[in-house]
Amino acid sequence: MVDLLEYLPILIFLGVAVALSALFVFLPMGVARLTGTHEPTAEKYSEYECGFPAFEDPRSQFDVRFYLVAILFIIFDLEAAFLFPWAVSLDLTGWPGWITMMVFLGELAIGLAYAWKVGALEWE
Repeated sequence: MVDLLEYLPILIFLGVAVALSALFVFLPMGVARLTGTHEPTAEKYSEYECGFPAFEDPRSQFDVRFYLVAILFIIFDLEAAFLFPWAVSLDLTGWPGWITMMVFLGELAIGLAYAWKVGALEWE
């Protein structure tokens, strides 16, 4: 049976991470409350990144390019998520692991070239 004290550094790390996360979330909210910047205005309710008004009829149509950009972001974000464990375990996987990752990166490069060619990355 594993001694539970071996997990103490992990618990300390998680505790520090939760404390810092809570600090980064709740400290700006508290400062905003104290300084009076929490009062909503028409400009605060305006659309910022989504490109269409937030408080409208939910059945209104909007451009499909928002979905294309989101899907492309997710694809290349997952690419980065796969690169870190691959880089760490490259000494264990050797050449087969390297070749497999190059095939994966090649497929992503072909997908990026295709998205670029059809204009999915251009914004009007």
